[in-house]
Amino acid sequence: METSELLRSITALPVISHGIAEEMLFGNFRSIFKGQGMEFDEARHYEPGDDIRSIDWNVSARFGSPFVKMYREERELTILILLDVSPSMQRGYIARQKLSPYEQALISTALISFSAEYTDQQVGAFFFDKDIERVFPPHKGRRHIMALVMAALQYQNKDSRRRDNNGSNIASALKGAQRFLKKRSLVVVISDFYSVNWERELTNLCRKHDCIAIRICDPPDLPYPGLISLEDPETGVKIEAPAGLESFRENWTFWQNERIASWEAQCRRSGAVFLELSTTADAPSALIKFFGSRSRQYRSRK
Repeated sequence: METSELLRSITALPVISHGIAEEMLFGNFRSIFKGQGMEFDEARHYEPGDDIRSIDWNVSARFGSPFVKMYREERELTILILLDVSPSMQRGYIARQKLSPYEQALISTALISFSAEYTDQQVGAFFFDKDIERVFPPHKGRRHIMALVMAALQYQNKDSRRRDNNGSNIASALKGAQRFLKKRSLVVVISDFYSVNWERELTNLCRKHDCIAIRICDPPDLPYPGLISLEDPETGVKIEAPAGLESFRENWTFWQNERIASWEAQCRRSGAVFLELSTTADAPSALIKFFGSRSRQYRSRK
């Protein structure tokens, strides 16, 4: 997609993002993950019927009578987006679709950012490849979000071929987020997950924060039967593949399903919720459905 066309699409997102904001941030989104975001408010005298687990033993010992801790809901949510800007995000492995993986990731980043603005939340971002390339500390407001989006737009069509095939360093970005965030936050990782050895760092991050993994991918089906060109998005190496052969298509489908299942299992073990987003999908609809289903699951458990 041309940069000017992509920018026009992004400038229309604040209106669309209201629907995502209602599902994502209204009604205590934190509860969808690991419980309500609560912070200590005060201590008061114990009353019959209070949960004994809420007794503040230090205060009780100091005053010689039982006190319980009182909490209030923490309304402000900090959102940190980890955006993969590596070469594989620019092209994908199949001939160019309408959107590249990075352009779909950029639209998703803008949607989540504008949704945060709609409910007056803080949003920040790390742009990463082999290491963290740029940091936007969390702030509120349209000016901050537009600066973030415009900076991300500069990575569109970035061309930096590699000699290695290791992909982006997701682990480095996850470690950086752990060091950077001082209180419980929502971390959104947007990547094609062409990377290795990130699972442990995601698990560590999930222990202290709520994490969403969004995997941007090419459509799983081959575009047409016949001889097609496949390209390694990191190194630029190309091969011609016989997509007309039934055996090749079966092996392709098996590889795709195996990779998806492995990624989902890794996310589950880490404690992150996850969404696979194709470059052919409508990002606003997909995100509204994703956050809406999480909200409904939580409400059904109450």
